[in-house]
Amino acid sequence: MTPVLLVVLTVVLAHTILYTYIATFLDKFGMVGSTARVLFVFGTASVAAISLVGFHIHRHLRRLMITGTFLFAAGATLLATLAGSPGIVYAAAALWGLGFGGMATLLQTALGQAAGAAADTAQAMLVTLWNTALALGGVAGGLLLDGLGAGSFPWSVLAILALVLLTVVVDRHGFPAPRSRTSAR
Repeated sequence: MTPVLLVVLTVVLAHTILYTYIATFLDKFGMVGSTARVLFVFGTASVAAISLVGFHIHRHLRRLMITGTFLFAAGATLLATLAGSPGIVYAAAALWGLGFGGMATLLQTALGQAAGAAADTAQAMLVTLWNTALALGGVAGGLLLDGLGAGSFPWSVLAILALVLLTVVVDRHGFPAPRSRTSAR
C-alpha cells in the first residue's frame, strides 16, 4: 500500500507544479494569451484518458499506469525542450492530459486492491495525500519559479515522474501484472 501512496503524492505533485503555473510557463514563450486554449486541450485529452482507463482498468491497470506516466513525461519533455512552438505546446498539453487524466481512477483502484480489507482507510489516506500534494505543488512551483525560473517546471516534473515510474515498475503488489481472460471473469 505504501508504494501506491508514494505514487499518489508524487504524480499529483508533478502535475500541480506544472498546472498551477502553466500561465507563467507559457508567458516565457509569449503564449500567456493561449492559456485557456492550452488548458482546454489538456482537459479534452484528460476526458479521453478517463474513458480509455475506464474501459481497460480491470485487465491492464499496471500497463495503463506505466503508459500514463510515459505520456505525461513525453508532454513534459516537449515542454522542456521544444516549447517555443505553439503547436508543440498544444501537443504537449494533449500528451499531459492523456497521461494524467486517468490517474485518479488508476490510483484509487490500485490502492483499493493493495489495501484489501483496509481499503476504506487507504482511500482516506489517498484523499489526504492528494490534497497535500496539491499544496506542496503550489509551494514547490513557487520556489522553483523564484529560484530557477519557469523553465524549470517541466524538468522538475520529469525528475518526479522518474520516481513515479520506478515505483510503479518495482511495485507488483499495488500495480499488478495484467490479469488473464480466465481470471477476469
